[in-house]
Amino acid sequence: MKNKSDLRQELESINRRGYPAYKSLRGQYDFGDFVLSIDHVQGDPFASPSNLSVEIPMRRTGFPELYWKEDYARVALEDCILRRFSDALSKNSFKAKGSGKSGLLATSRPGQEILHRSALVIAKGKLTARFEAGFPANGRTINAYELEKMLFDFLPPAVIQSLYYKNWKKEILQKNYELSVDQHFIREELPKRKLVAFLSEGSILPRMSGVSSKPLRDAVPLSVPESLKVELDLPFHGKMSGMGIPQGVTLIIGGGYHGKSTLLQALEQGVYNHIAGDGREYALTEDTALKLRAEDGRSVRNLDLSLFIHNLPNGKDTKCFSTADASGSTSQAAAVMEGIEAGSHTFLIDEDTSATNFLVRDEFMQKIVHGDKEPITPFCARVRDLYDQAGISTVLVAGSSGAFFHMADTVIQMDAYRPFDVRGKVERFLPEYPLPAFEADKFQLPEGERIFWGKSVGQGTAYSRGPGKDYAKNGRRGDDRSGIEGSENRHRTENRGREERIKTKVMSTDGFSLNHDMVDLRYVEQIIDSEQTAALAKMMKYLLTHLSGRTTVDRLAKMLAHQIEQDGLEPFMDGYGYCGLAMPRIQEIYAMLNRLRGSDPGKKG
Repeated sequence: MKNKSDLRQELESINRRGYPAYKSLRGQYDFGDFVLSIDHVQGDPFASPSNLSVEIPMRRTGFPELYWKEDYARVALEDCILRRFSDALSKNSFKAKGSGKSGLLATSRPGQEILHRSALVIAKGKLTARFEAGFPANGRTINAYELEKMLFDFLPPAVIQSLYYKNWKKEILQKNYELSVDQHFIREELPKRKLVAFLSEGSILPRMSGVSSKPLRDAVPLSVPESLKVELDLPFHGKMSGMGIPQGVTLIIGGGYHGKSTLLQALEQGVYNHIAGDGREYALTEDTALKLRAEDGRSVRNLDLSLFIHNLPNGKDTKCFSTADASGSTSQAAAVMEGIEAGSHTFLIDEDTSATNFLVRDEFMQKIVHGDKEPITPFCARVRDLYDQAGISTVLVAGSSGAFFHMADTVIQMDAYRPFDVRGKVERFLPEYPLPAFEADKFQLPEGERIFWGKSVGQGTAYSRGPGKDYAKNGRRGDDRSGIEGSENRHRTENRGREERIKTKVMSTDGFSLNHDMVDLRYVEQIIDSEQTAALAKMMKYLLTHLSGRTTVDRLAKMLAHQIEQDGLEPFMDGYGYCGLAMPRIQEIYAMLNRLRGSDPGKKG
């Protein structure tokens, strides 16, 4: 391995040469306190910045093993260190001068949520910190002395101050560790106490604005109805009381602007841990909870919707339903079935973003449009069965229809951001407003697994190309076992060519494109960071370049999850240190697979 003196000499030798000469710097250099790796060099000063990383053995960093031994504590420590490293780099960003992106020094800047990110990883006995640097140039002529300042004057202090335990205030890391332990304890308590969520008394749920997830100043702290109060004895915080949302069917009601959607949003984002001071650090939801909404125009492929949609006037089979342009009700029915497939135990629904005819049909409408003329079985007719027979809870915000009162186990009224348990009041009125009878077939979940197939992305890309022999009747897998397993060895050279042909572009949290094909994730509302979208784009590219033969959506999602469990985000980094990926949940992986448009475009559902 070369050392930092070798790097200085290399820089001197290429000074004032054309920009491509920077590529000779690629490799590893021993700086004594760390190893610097120049992984990818940008093509010119106006292109995407170069990718670099530093690596230090964990025994040398000095961080106590207690802080990174368990996965939940390790992710919290990674997040804490990354925030400090990011701040240290940003203080010197663009202090080196030049054209284009010259002088840039940056890495991930986490928000309020704690996510595992590729920018800082503790694994295999070492700490790796990845960052971006704009290699300086005057025009397109190398200015090596400015890069020397970046790598020798600016970078080492940022590394020493951030990545070595001796330079931290010990109480900061201890409190960070204690919070991670307490959050993990609450998550383990939820199923034991048959809760889908716990929100501590005094939590600050409102956010500053639609574009800022920081807590709103002077917000009303969360109060807790006595009937919903749950007391926990946390390992470090000690006694804590909060509002428990029980398993079953929970209805959130109240007037406009009184906090219904604010509470639901806290539950949506409670699948992630939050940093101290966020106001929601002790507002936690069981981590499979899935937000469902209508999504007009999305594609649906090979999905059994017969639980909600049947007897279509065009005779189309709803046990294997495909469309390239789903209606609101069809898309929401699809979201329910896809959520079941993804293993979600809780559905979160807001009436405001739902298809009305999917949620409920009132008695008057049933008198006019008879059941044999209506192909939609409303969610209201299935919500009890989802819990009683499938163990899937629902938390639903309602502001106009009272039909769900009959199905609810818990009714929470939000009044000026304060929750009240009004189930007793509701029960007194139920006899006066009987629920209209719904005509619904027997509740039965789909059997089998869905085939993953669609149009190719990039010349030469091969993945499931349509129905096979066992697919003819219902589009679900027989005994086919082909997929990405083993294909990497068989097609290694071909895969490299495919990767080069498939270009990805990330549009914040809205989705990404693969060449000219868009994967629209605008309505997958629990993607909260653009780096999660970037990770999903890399995962999809990985699948499309490694997939061989016909396989299923479920199998692909679980294979990706297994790959992540084994190697983290490393396999999706395109062969060099990429600092801009954050871990999505498996629910978002399923959502990505379900939104890749297939080659079987049907008509509007």
